[in-house]
Amino acid sequence: MFNVQLSFTNATIFQFSSSFMVQHHLQLAAASSHGWLRATPSDGHSETSVDKRWDSLAFNPVKTDYIYVMKSCKDGSFSNGGLRHYGNIEISPSAAVLNYGQGIIENLKAYKNKNGSIILFRVEENGLRMRVGADRMCMPAPTIEQFVEAVTSTVSANERWIPPSNKGFLHVRPLLMGNGPVLSLTPAPEFIFLIYVTPVRNYFEGGLKPINVVVENDIHRATLGGVGNIKAIGNYAGIMKAQAKAKANGFSDVLYLDSIHNRNLEEVSTANVFFVKDNTISTPVLGGTILPGITRKSIIEIAHSQGFKGISVV
Repeated sequence: MFNVQLSFTNATIFQFSSSFMVQHHLQLAAASSHGWLRATPSDGHSETSVDKRWDSLAFNPVKTDYIYVMKSCKDGSFSNGGLRHYGNIEISPSAAVLNYGQGIIENLKAYKNKNGSIILFRVEENGLRMRVGADRMCMPAPTIEQFVEAVTSTVSANERWIPPSNKGFLHVRPLLMGNGPVLSLTPAPEFIFLIYVTPVRNYFEGGLKPINVVVENDIHRATLGGVGNIKAIGNYAGIMKAQAKAKANGFSDVLYLDSIHNRNLEEVSTANVFFVKDNTISTPVLGGTILPGITRKSIIEIAHSQGFKGISVV
């Protein structure tokens, strides 16, 4: 274990307290013909209603208090977004996301510091990655500023669902999807940007521990010319079979090979990989099939800043 001073180019580590909610005048979407109504995030919810038994947390969705919803305009821009009570959303049976998989997801985490403040890491990088992925999928996307504002607002409104730092974190899931109706293979006429959050336990209970992974020889996660380098929603269903087989055989995850030579290591199911040998740190190169992970980028920057000469992208 080592302690380093994190310093990143063009990046921000957000840290804010509960007063952030007051400063940003969060909005609540009410089921009313009057549209968006001003409200405070505590409306209709008692602090005592939250299950404080953090030890029972798993990796299952928990119904929290608020989601964030914003729809696209005819010119492709997004506006009039706001918070609404957690609940189901309406979607057309002929929506592009259901019929043709036109959608993007993102993942990030919110932690509660020991002093009670909330920490978000490099949120703008997630916003940028969503915009890059949306362009590949013929979708408009919120600006990076809108993305950051939406994430911080949603996290702040659901602050009471953030576990203590030693128990877990708040998983933040932004979604961008074509919800407009289509029949032919064409981009949706309307898009929706949505964020929901759920508390989950720490990945590694009791500290970092080794896990067993199996190398997959038959199923490939991505191919050149495809969408393996973005977080398209359809990227993950195709590897569920390999992952289920691996777990049935006692493995924690699957390590995928390249689809051309079937010998070069690429990624595990939902994360980049690094290999450490002596003083050399290596990771697969971004070549169109590797997701440009924000943690990946951060590790490379930290390694360089700490003077590692052996950092290599292979």
